[in-house]
Amino acid sequence: MLSRIADSLYWLQRYMERTDGMLRLLKTSYILSFDKVQAGGMSWQPALEIFTSLAEEKINSLQANESAALEYLILSPHNNNSLRSIITRARENARGVQDQITKEVWEQVNHIYHLVNNHTLSARLNSADAITVLDELIAASDQYIGISDSTMPRGKGWNYMNLGKFTERCLLTVEYVHNFYRRINYSLENEQDIIFWRNLLLALSGYELHLKNYNNQDHNRNVAKQVLFDHYFPRSLYYSLDRANKYLLDITNDNAAEGTDMLKRSFGRVASQVKFADLAAIEQTGLETYLQMIRRELNEFSSLFGKTYFSYA
Repeated sequence: MLSRIADSLYWLQRYMERTDGMLRLLKTSYILSFDKVQAGGMSWQPALEIFTSLAEEKINSLQANESAALEYLILSPHNNNSLRSIITRARENARGVQDQITKEVWEQVNHIYHLVNNHTLSARLNSADAITVLDELIAASDQYIGISDSTMPRGKGWNYMNLGKFTERCLLTVEYVHNFYRRINYSLENEQDIIFWRNLLLALSGYELHLKNYNNQDHNRNVAKQVLFDHYFPRSLYYSLDRANKYLLDITNDNAAEGTDMLKRSFGRVASQVKFADLAAIEQTGLETYLQMIRRELNEFSSLFGKTYFSYA
């Protein structure tokens, strides 16, 4: 497989995974924006901090205006991480590899692109129809996930796509956890009510699972255990790294390029930091330090992967 093809497949799936994660956080933020007390006055803050590069004073200004926040996050040409920008880049990658993806996958990416570029979208986001817009976009994203899973052949292209998907999911989970725990100064002792954690858990589609699996009131630690180390929660850091490792091994076994040993060691370092992690030990060294280390090593792995397999890097 040509490196430019592999590159486009990898980034197509990274952008689509980012789309999915962003939309779920936006819907949660929108719903909580109507409950100022339980939202703690920060319903839009996580999304604006994660998916924009705005200064704090601008974020505080947008927080007070739900429609402006939604429009900036979804449509703004000045936001490189707006939904429209992400989908445009995903479509550009998909268009360059139409002979490597199924017709159904291309059509669904194209469908989402036209949804976010519809001339009525801005007006709808500034009306009571905003929640319907988010539901439509989430449904389209869900359809993409199902279509790609049910129609794509399980070959080399599939491996690159899924390594991109789970690498992006790891980084999103780390960013979400970092953002929410920063608000309590990364202290697992400063106990917060489950309402405080609802935004994070809903954004990761893990709220119902949390209520079923965790019965005690140690919410700070329980949430950390679920989103970082749960073996069966599909958006946990542990699960996502485990799946990424599977596709990395498939890629390196199919194409043992120069530098693959270093690449596997790089991934092995970050995976071992999660697989053999002990929450009590992390508390001693500091959760913030741990999250920063994981994020740094994930980004280093992603950069090294590009240098090893993509000719432009």
